[in-house]
Amino acid sequence: MARILAVRSAFPAYRYPQAEFTRVVTALTDAAGTLRPAQRTLLGRLHANAGITTRHSVLPIGEYADGTDADAALANDIYIDEATSLGERALRSALASAGLAPDMLDLLIVTSVTGVAVPSLDARLIPRLGLRPDIKRLPVFGLGCVAGAAGLARLHDYLLAWPGHAAALLAVELCTLTWPRAAVTTADLVASALFGDGAAAVVAAGSSRQAPASRLPRVIATKSEVYPDSTDTLGWRLDTGGFRIVLTADLADVVERRLNGSVTAFLGEHGLAVDDITRWICHPGGPKVLDAAQRALKLPDGALTTSRRSLAEAGNMSSVSVLHILELTAESEPPAPGSFGLMIGLGPGVSAELLLLRW
Repeated sequence: MARILAVRSAFPAYRYPQAEFTRVVTALTDAAGTLRPAQRTLLGRLHANAGITTRHSVLPIGEYADGTDADAALANDIYIDEATSLGERALRSALASAGLAPDMLDLLIVTSVTGVAVPSLDARLIPRLGLRPDIKRLPVFGLGCVAGAAGLARLHDYLLAWPGHAAALLAVELCTLTWPRAAVTTADLVASALFGDGAAAVVAAGSSRQAPASRLPRVIATKSEVYPDSTDTLGWRLDTGGFRIVLTADLADVVERRLNGSVTAFLGEHGLAVDDITRWICHPGGPKVLDAAQRALKLPDGALTTSRRSLAEAGNMSSVSVLHILELTAESEPPAPGSFGLMIGLGPGVSAELLLLRW
């Protein structure tokens, strides 16, 4: 069992209203001469209907317009520097909140899919944070948006085996560095409307590790599932310009068809039903994905309010988002002791990661 001691988010210094992102993406694609008139109209509609008020970017928005991130190699160099710094801020803050010194960590899991770093981000953080050189490390790439929930689930598995240990999960995503400029597709336009930059860190302890009391829940159980015949629904592909999103209109349909069966079966294994869950922490893939999850589970209108708030304030931050939602949940009035929550991660595969939580 993992007892969550702290969760903290960190954001780049640059935060802009959604309309500014719309303006810059329009200017970028206009300069490249890649948008047809119908696509330009679609871009405006997608940005307006994304359910987002503000997003963060790792670069000043003018530098995107100037083409600073246009070269894939340069963008990746920026990713390495900025992801390391942002990750350090998030993890340092979470450790301080948990009351743990950096050298008390036994495991560090780092998830990211918006850049490539070798040595990995976890190795770069050891000297910067003062982590032990013999800390166990697990860098995770390729899980995309589901990685925040999956990383927390694997952290829980580790602490079941090592109940006297303390562990941390760090998710860092700099999605704006992947903006497309040439041969823009509808999927690219959707991504430009949704994704933002951020980081979040979780610190947890095993059941026999002495730790201060926390307003955060314990992880009780987890479940992973990959839905058949959905591999091409969501993901990345690599071209000469860097990462390009793979996204089809089927994503929300897959969620609506499959999620109820996954959730009800998982809860049933623990003698629970959907009505027993008092807090829902669902990845905010976008308004359509949240609507599909709400319909699939027959949830009341307010059940996913915190997920929608995270989307509005920071956009879809890929693996970071569910951890940000967990932080927002902890900052609100806690549920009664013994109450259950469910974290739902969704990502490429199409895959789902479920975590049963208890306060």
